[in-house]
Amino acid sequence: MTDILFIKTSSLGDVIHHMPALTEARRQRPQARFAWVVEEAFAPLVRLHSAAHEVIPVAWRRWRKSLYAPATMAEIARSLGAIRARRYDEIIDSQGLLRSALIARTARGRRHGYDRASIREPLASAFYDVRHHVSRDLHAVTRNRILSGLALGYTPQGAPDFGLSRARFPAAGQPYAVLLHATARESKQWPEQNWIALGQALAQRGLDLLLPWGTEAERARSERIAHALPRARVPERAPLDGVAGLIAAAQIVVGVDTGLMHLAAALGVPLVAIFSGSRPGLTGPVGSGPIAVLGAEGASPSMDEVWGAVEKIA
Repeated sequence: MTDILFIKTSSLGDVIHHMPALTEARRQRPQARFAWVVEEAFAPLVRLHSAAHEVIPVAWRRWRKSLYAPATMAEIARSLGAIRARRYDEIIDSQGLLRSALIARTARGRRHGYDRASIREPLASAFYDVRHHVSRDLHAVTRNRILSGLALGYTPQGAPDFGLSRARFPAAGQPYAVLLHATARESKQWPEQNWIALGQALAQRGLDLLLPWGTEAERARSERIAHALPRARVPERAPLDGVAGLIAAAQIVVGVDTGLMHLAAALGVPLVAIFSGSRPGLTGPVGSGPIAVLGAEGASPSMDEVWGAVEKIA
């Protein structure tokens, strides 16, 4: 049996954008065994993909806060040991960062990655045995698929398949919308008064409203918005597989450029994506469901534009 290791550790959007590459690799190499190194917070989501035979979590985000503490060093050693425990026929680093290249170098097997002209951190390419050129002008999903195909000897074909089934999650009772307002970058946010106006319009259509959050600041924002709405609820924080179920059962998702917005697209949920501080061309949402992409870097859409998109796809 052929053993193949993918390395894509973070962020959430990047991890989701790599899922079609795994789906296609499994289709092209049905007898292969696939492992994936990923940041621990995203491991529950990767485990939902049927082609991921092994998920190896790492915790760079947590480790770097106390890098030289004995407990941290011991945990790093265990994680690296898990990566080295098996020899892989092919190792594919689609992250393209120095830290992911170092993981690839730790693993045993032939290492593939982007060449210096294709990669985010050119020094990382020095750690690969085989370097592939993939245009940086392509969407992230396409880049991941092409790199994986070059490494494994096939040409990507067809629409991307994220390997996530909306049907596996139980249907909800009362129909609801999910409002994804939370993002770490202030430039990507949409004004709170717009979320309130949108929530009022959705509630008038008979939809309950859910406002997930990730940090305490985001929770406070969810609660402020929910307090101003008649049918809104702020759910408890949950692992990503639980959040995936919440999103999958929604009638519609409206969200800013954040990882959960990409998860909604991957699940095929009707989605209105709001861009204001980033460019949708290279990392915009991709999926099989109806998607409306509004705004651009430095040009946030109005409430009327967003509501118009909601009425078209919901």
